[in-house]
Amino acid sequence: MTRSSQWYGGSDRNAYIHRAWMRRGLPEHAFDGRPHIAIANTASDLTPCNMHLDEVAEHVKRGVWEAGGVPLNLPVVSLGETQVRPTAMLWRNLAAMAIEEMLRANPIDGVVLLGGCDKTIPALLMAGASVDLPAVVVPGGPMLTGHFRGVALGCGTDVWALSEEVRAGTLSQVEFLRSESSMIRSKGHCNTMGTASTMGLLAEVLGMTLPGLAGTPAPDGRLLEGAHETGRLIVDMIAAGRRPSQVMTRGSFLNAVVALAALGGSTNAVVHLLAIAGRLGVELTQDDFDRYGSGVPLLVDLQPAGRFLMDDLYRAGGLHAVLNEVRDLLDPAALTVTGRPLVEHLGEATVHDREVIRPRDKSLRENAGIAVLYGNLAPDGAVIKPAAASPELLRHRGPAVVFDSIEDLHARLDDPDLEVTADSVLILRGCGPKGYPGMPEVSNMPLPAKLLAQGVRDMVRVCDGRMSGTAYGTVVLHVAPEAAAGGPLAKVRTGDMIVLDVPGRRIDVEADLSTREPVTTGFAAPARGWERLYVDTVQQANIGADLDFLIGSSGDRVARESH
Repeated sequence: MTRSSQWYGGSDRNAYIHRAWMRRGLPEHAFDGRPHIAIANTASDLTPCNMHLDEVAEHVKRGVWEAGGVPLNLPVVSLGETQVRPTAMLWRNLAAMAIEEMLRANPIDGVVLLGGCDKTIPALLMAGASVDLPAVVVPGGPMLTGHFRGVALGCGTDVWALSEEVRAGTLSQVEFLRSESSMIRSKGHCNTMGTASTMGLLAEVLGMTLPGLAGTPAPDGRLLEGAHETGRLIVDMIAAGRRPSQVMTRGSFLNAVVALAALGGSTNAVVHLLAIAGRLGVELTQDDFDRYGSGVPLLVDLQPAGRFLMDDLYRAGGLHAVLNEVRDLLDPAALTVTGRPLVEHLGEATVHDREVIRPRDKSLRENAGIAVLYGNLAPDGAVIKPAAASPELLRHRGPAVVFDSIEDLHARLDDPDLEVTADSVLILRGCGPKGYPGMPEVSNMPLPAKLLAQGVRDMVRVCDGRMSGTAYGTVVLHVAPEAAAGGPLAKVRTGDMIVLDVPGRRIDVEADLSTREPVTTGFAAPARGWERLYVDTVQQANIGADLDFLIGSSGDRVARESH
């Protein structure tokens, strides 16, 4: 008996109502016990990277019908990273909660999850894990590469680079604006190894996509072919009773940690993977990213850590070719939505361009995974992405220049009288989960204009917020506890000596913080609404920044039936 039959089966009044209100083109045999499939669709004109997902949904529907199921479009909360203020991360947990509730409340037997932009795939996976109905992801895929003055543009990464050149006086404002229409060439999400690309690829490493689909460019016809096949697959998954809790095991998450390092993926994957694992009750800690990923070499030469872009990765062999390079580091038992282990799907995946995907013995960087730092500045940890940092700054000692908020940073950063040198350590606080709130992507602070004019292009920066996966630089982020939660970052003063030792996994301040009062400037708890609920219940970055009452899952059982 299908779950949806609890709504549609029988001849009583409730069953009549449930069927009758759906009989707007659905034939009578749609209610004969065949599976009903929700297509959780994050398409939205205000989420530009997901605008094409309505087309993808139509191809999923074709596959579902072909396999004998009934597909049902379910628009869900959509978050456009570039559009919503103050940050899409403020609503990741809200989107996950809303999607979870709609999946549980409706007469469905399984779900196809359509996402692309940064927070949409994490929110969908968190929701799917919490309900634990058969579920499979279709990543919307990256955009094609745009060019400006004959040079390939990395979406996001080159925005940061070009804007800094304007501030340095080496690129005119007119030329900068001319590049705008070239930056976004086609449908799809960012074409760098940012958060969207990272989470789309890691969804497959977790076992939650049709093998071979993740990373397919959004305009490529093979994405629609894969969407059709995914529609067929979800019907088979329901028949087999295959659920996210059977697919996303600890081995799957450790595989994702390995892949994250080899790909040079976004630091945002840390908070997303921790949150997804928390919904499943899978044991995963921040330290696992260092323990299992830090020794993995960087193999993919993509921006922001390298040169190429996502459609180059796809033509070079794609995700499977990368995973074959680190196959010996993967858990061979971790399953996929097909019911077969991930490693069995890798086959003889071949690298077609060794400039894009390097062999292990010619990696871009050894020991390139996420590094987790501890010290008196970060008792609960902080993270840094060595692959995106300047090697000479991974060990550094310098005086702090402290900014109490993003607004304070913007007001003073370019002041000619600001006492700052290339050796200074820029500190930005008040940007954690509670502090802004929402933990915005501001940790990769712009450099002071007067240093840019001197040719400086990187400095050590420390923040309790996040940074875009498309960003680069020697940035220590996710400092926990955050300043707004009473963390040591709130007690640092301008002039304090900051000591960064990435090889030693330390971040310290040379000061006795126990005698100081924390600075609370820039933080005020919201009075009402979602922001109030969020600030009151959000956890720290080192455990995923989920809401404390959403940890774990409730399954697919509806608490009360209608009468």
